[in-house]
Amino acid sequence: NCQWGGWDRWHQWHLKSTGSTAEAGRNDFGDGESKRGGKEKIMATYVEQLILRSNGNRVTYHEITEQVREIVKKSGIKTGICVVSSQHTTCSVFLEEYSHDHNFCGDEYLQVDLNNGLEKIFPRCLSEGQYYHPGPEHTRFGLEDCDKNTVPDLRSLLNTEAHLKGTLIGYSQTYIVDEGKLCIGSLGYIYFADWDQNRERDRKCKVLVMGE
Repeated sequence: NCQWGGWDRWHQWHLKSTGSTAEAGRNDFGDGESKRGGKEKIMATYVEQLILRSNGNRVTYHEITEQVREIVKKSGIKTGICVVSSQHTTCSVFLEEYSHDHNFCGDEYLQVDLNNGLEKIFPRCLSEGQYYHPGPEHTRFGLEDCDKNTVPDLRSLLNTEAHLKGTLIGYSQTYIVDEGKLCIGSLGYIYFADWDQNRERDRKCKVLVMGE
């Protein structure tokens, strides 16, 4: 039941302007009368959500390429775009080559290199005052206004570096869909990263396929 803001409003306006109707939850498209008097196809959308478990003791990486490909296949859309988006401000989605080699923790070598590089820019937040964030007002907000699942304790607020890494790497990626397939090259793999190392929990990743 994801509401896609501006797209949803545009889609409703488009349906009205073409005299077409759409059924919620359908991933097909119908024909509407255009202002020129001809038939025009209505763009289709298909959305699924992935639930990904973070390990809670280091940065977590999930390689989700096949799940995204399967969603594109189920959508039935042949030409369009696929948006893969984190629902969290401490997580990222990115495209990278599969590294083959792993360290003893199971992380690919490119992920280890990325961790080492980002650690030099944004060292892990281990105590209050290391960064400006979280300040006193944000701490009060977290403890008093947020539910316990979101902010269980003071230590959970010490994730400033995770927010900054999420900002730097980005929260979503958009890929071209052509002939029903993702255009990510022969070496491209899609990764979901959780930069927050403070606790184990489920993370949400939305996948939207849009086109015809």
